[in-house]
Amino acid sequence: VYKTNHNVLYNKLVELSRNFFFYRKIRLKDNFETRINLIFIHLSLILIVFKNRDVDKNIFPQEIFDNIFLNIEYHIRELGYGDVAVNKKMKILLQIFYDILLKIKTLKVKKKDIISKSILKNYLQSKSDHQEVLIDDLANYFQNFYDFCFELQSDNMLKGQINFKY
Repeated sequence: VYKTNHNVLYNKLVELSRNFFFYRKIRLKDNFETRINLIFIHLSLILIVFKNRDVDKNIFPQEIFDNIFLNIEYHIRELGYGDVAVNKKMKILLQIFYDILLKIKTLKVKKKDIISKSILKNYLQSKSDHQEVLIDDLANYFQNFYDFCFELQSDNMLKGQINFKY
């Protein structure tokens, strides 16, 4: 069931996906797929933060998770897709999300999580000739985002109070 009071985190994820850094510096394609993949990467890192805290009260609420995907479904419908196409698109997007979630964090080095550059290359295409340097910049951005979120209280993240600047 869709609940508008669970939209604050989704709205923050959308805001993060619209950061000029991605489109001006990294020169990502500014389209629906890129923005959704950016939302998925940010959300995956937030979920990993929740999981890594190992405290029962820090379980990510299912209603908020479900609402994020309901919002994405509504946006697909707004693009003019019909019921059958929406279902196919959502199935593909869920596969992408879980691929990102399972592979975004590749290893730990000195108790620090490291972001997977291969996932970034796979899901975020730059229009630049300097792909490797830009992937390094992206990995650095997401590493900083992860570290920033790890320092936040869980309730603040759920309320969309993620004032990350990069």
